[in-house]
Amino acid sequence: MINNEVLSIILGGGQGSRLYPLTADRSKPAVPIAGKYRLVDIPISNCINSSIKRMYVLTQFNSASLNQHIKNTYHFSFFSSAFVDVLAAEQTMHSDKWFQGTADAVRQSMHHFLQNDFKYALILSGDQLYNMDLEDMIEKHKKSNAEISIATYPVSAKDATGFGLLKTDDENVITSFIEKPDSELLPDWTSEVSDDMKKEGRNYLASMGIYIFNRDLLIELMNNPDTIDFGKEIIPQSIHKHKTLSYQYEGYWTDIGTIESFFEANLGLTEDIPKFNLYDDNRVYTRARILPTSKISGTLLNKTVIADGCIIHAAKIEKSVIGIRSRIGENSTVLNTYMMGNDSYESLKNIEKNKIENLLGIGDRCYINNCIVDKNCRIGDDVKIEGGKHLKDTETESYLIKDGIVVIKKGATIDKGTIIK
Repeated sequence: MINNEVLSIILGGGQGSRLYPLTADRSKPAVPIAGKYRLVDIPISNCINSSIKRMYVLTQFNSASLNQHIKNTYHFSFFSSAFVDVLAAEQTMHSDKWFQGTADAVRQSMHHFLQNDFKYALILSGDQLYNMDLEDMIEKHKKSNAEISIATYPVSAKDATGFGLLKTDDENVITSFIEKPDSELLPDWTSEVSDDMKKEGRNYLASMGIYIFNRDLLIELMNNPDTIDFGKEIIPQSIHKHKTLSYQYEGYWTDIGTIESFFEANLGLTEDIPKFNLYDDNRVYTRARILPTSKISGTLLNKTVIADGCIIHAAKIEKSVIGIRSRIGENSTVLNTYMMGNDSYESLKNIEKNKIENLLGIGDRCYINNCIVDKNCRIGDDVKIEGGKHLKDTETESYLIKDGIVVIKKGATIDKGTIIK
């Protein structure tokens, strides 16, 4: 069975500086998405949907909230070997360094992996949005007697320079690989893709950073401490020595690496038929919260996703994702916004006792456009935020502007009457 043959290793990424301030006090896999999930729920759910139920998540920055989320979410039967464990970078007798790269993270954690019986190591990224049949990828790896498999994604010339590109033979065996080539080299790196991909001009095969390694080969490769990264070193050095298969994937996939890509991926969920479709049999699992239904009064809603437990009195919400326990006051307008919601409710008794002026959520008569509102924020009455390309990148104590997107920092207070435009 797949479950007994495969061990999944989910790479939590580095400091996540390009996703700052969302990663100011949480690791990249713990960043909330789609109003109720965390990024790490995506690779874990892909594994569970593919009958892979032994997983390690590797992280080293701000891992407390990730630990808490996984502890509270992924519970399997007492009679099952299934688990999801977080492995944070640790000092040992053999190493006192932080993870230096993707391969080094796996190398430093190998003593944990080898306590398990497995034939294949499936290595995934913790900051990608996709729905893939990983079981099919594993079966093709086994059938072809490959030693390494790489999930690949057809991309256009515009995007190709940002990825590791590869070429294959007629049997999908990888023959050459180049990491982030210059644009003048691209004519030599076109690959055979489906007719649908050709019509879209997606003629280059990019590595998705999803790998399968045979157990013995992974152990052998990890014995070389000089190689610290899979994409830059392990893969280029291995393709001519070990049979390496390309598994071509043409569904929705995006790398959540920047504030802009994170923002677009979340707002994309509001489309009539979103590219990343949460409304099918490929479930995304997350923490089971006992929350009331959302309550909406007098609000015009259009292309909007609303999570559980919200109290909304807004005038209008359009093309927005509203997260758990969100509160939006009367006569407010929210456009093109991802509001992550709150970790708890604010009781009326507490509000009166402490004379709280700025309540959790968005106040009355606000106008919010092109904005990310992180968890537990307090936006006072009559606040106007007009994000857009006209705004220069800047940072204050309570918010950051990046690529025209206004990001309200976690737990920040925006005083009533504030104008950002």
